[in-house]
Amino acid sequence: MSQIITTVGLSKHFGSLKAVNNVNIAIKEGSINGVIGPNGSGKTTLFNLLSGYFLPTEGTIYFQGEDITHLTPQNRVVKGIGRSFQLVSIFPQLKVYENMVLSVIRFLKRYKTGSRFYLSRIDANKEILNDCMQCLGMVGLEDKAQLRSGELSYGDQRLLEIALTVALKPRLLLLDEPLAGLGDVEISFMLELLQRIKKDFTMVIVEHKITKIEDFIDELFVMSQGFVICQGKPSEVLYTPEVRKCYWGEVD
Repeated sequence: MSQIITTVGLSKHFGSLKAVNNVNIAIKEGSINGVIGPNGSGKTTLFNLLSGYFLPTEGTIYFQGEDITHLTPQNRVVKGIGRSFQLVSIFPQLKVYENMVLSVIRFLKRYKTGSRFYLSRIDANKEILNDCMQCLGMVGLEDKAQLRSGELSYGDQRLLEIALTVALKPRLLLLDEPLAGLGDVEISFMLELLQRIKKDFTMVIVEHKITKIEDFIDELFVMSQGFVICQGKPSEVLYTPEVRKCYWGEVD
């Protein structure tokens, strides 16, 4: 199994704070990976580096063997990296299907320029609308396509964000706390959704609810104070003394 993304000596400093410190990871193509750690351990900063929202202080990022360290976020999307955010990132004043349009047309040549997009009647384009509805159907939101996105429940907004990200057809899917703020029923649906789509993507998931993803992932990375302190199979990693101390303090 080849590696889809690797980091070499990746670091991000904010003044004297080393949020990510000399991180070396290799993500295998087709694998499902988890990133856990206490608050402030550097998990979201690592995602921001991988997706281009932060540039590293030191180190290099390779995607499919290409150095993407200084690529912008939008260019990383073109390369095949998609992500969701800790806080839901949608356009609340747009209808649900209108949110989807922005992702669905992302790679259509006839909409490469802003003028072609804004001067077009997207709602009359059956091909685009069908693609939007297909993505919404995948996450169970097809019946809410005409609602304003801000009227959706928080759980449905999470699902819409997943649909938006998947519509970009990424090779690598970065999900930042997809279960945050969800109830038990919503968590079950989200995990079922991720199980259904995981064959189509390489995934890296930041999540605090460790027990919910333990059986779902292939490889687990544990961060603390900017470092990756342990990695491997979840069943092994979660019971190492270093990880137990990181989460629960001194243990026998």
